[in-house]
Amino acid sequence: MSRSTTIVVLFLAALLEAGGDALIRAGLHKTLPWQKAWLFAVAALVLFAYGWTVNSPPWDFGKLLGLYVVFFFLTAQAISWLAFKQIPSLAVLVGGLFIVTGGIIIATANT
Repeated sequence: MSRSTTIVVLFLAALLEAGGDALIRAGLHKTLPWQKAWLFAVAALVLFAYGWTVNSPPWDFGKLLGLYVVFFFLTAQAISWLAFKQIPSLAVLVGGLFIVTGGIIIATANT
């Protein structure tokens, strides 16, 4: 698998994982049982797609974990901001810089 394809697949997996988590969170806050059930069912499908996406390629996931964590952090923060109107605090932004820095270090050390 090419490096660019790997990056796209890791980003897609992070988007699916963070998106599935957001769907569960949205379902937990609904009051109508059918709305909860619908969101939980869609979340289950999205999280299954995440598991399949991240585990089906023939890669050493441990070596790619640093980059994946960066993508997960960024997508989770974007979803939190856009879907739930929760702006990241200064502490989250500073911690996020450490996550991104660590991911870059890990990703470049494995090349």
